[in-house]
Amino acid sequence: MAAPEFVPTDPTEIVRKYSSPPRRPGSWKADRPGEIRHGQPSGTRLGTQGPDQGYVYKLVGLFDEKLQLGRVSHDDAVAGCSAVAMRRSALFGRGPIVHDLTVAFTIWGFLDPRPDTRLVRLREEMFSQIKSSHHYVERREVVDMVKQEALMASKAEVSTAYAADWRDNLNLGS
Repeated sequence: MAAPEFVPTDPTEIVRKYSSPPRRPGSWKADRPGEIRHGQPSGTRLGTQGPDQGYVYKLVGLFDEKLQLGRVSHDDAVAGCSAVAMRRSALFGRGPIVHDLTVAFTIWGFLDPRPDTRLVRLREEMFSQIKSSHHYVERREVVDMVKQEALMASKAEVSTAYAADWRDNLNLGS
């Protein structure tokens, strides 16, 4: 270990040098309990993994003045639409960009000054308290309700589909 120059040392003492730890025979194996052996798992409520997904929260501030929230809280709208945007970006294998949020906010009508009343009621029901980590399942439902085709479409295509009928972008069941 290095010592300051003012600390007295014995000049006859041999200075210790770095030495590597002993070599382990054989190659490394992923045999620990937490290792992922065959790629990222997928399935119900596991989400879509992608790079740099937290960057979406840096971008969300660009929409603060544009959002038409109604009775949905700002934090709930951001939590739900950010999750949609992160899924969209991960499907393309990249981190989120502003267009991912634009698509998400458009699909849920948060950029429309006068959204359809049925969409407003659906939003109020689906987005209630989803900012809380206790409501992860509800946030996943908001994400899973968006059609895969809408997530893969351009923002112009999503806007056109929303203008024609907002339900075209969502899986509403029967």
